Amino acid sequence: MRDYRNIKAFQHADRLVLEIYQLTKYFPKEKTYGLVSQIRRASVSVPTNIVEGSKRKHAKEYLNFLYLSKSSLAEVEYLLDLPRKLDFIKETEYKKTDSIVQETSKTLYGLINTIEKNLSGL
Repeated sequence: MRDYRNIKAFQHADRLVLEIYQLTKYFPKEKTYGLVSQIRRASVSVPTNIVEGSKRKHAKEYLNFLYLSKSSLAEVEYLLDLPRKLDFIKETEYKKTDSIVQETSKTLYGLINTIEKNLSGL
């Protein structure tokens, strides 16, 4: 079995969740049940899918969960850009958090590519 704590993509995704929670703590209160809830759920979905997939027996199953994680990360990317456009967060806060999104994306794509290559026998 894979230990998810040793997976770089998980480590970056976990850091992203913590950053999103800190960032959204200061959003307008009327946004708590809409935008805040949505971005938090999407961000939590990224590492939780990595964790769940890592415990699957077959690589194809693991890959499916990584694709779900990738999709959730795309959702986070948009949901992070939206509050920037609405002036809920400063450009510096956006850039800091977006850099974590990009690092998570790179490592997650790398993990997916590695597993796909192993499955195809290359």
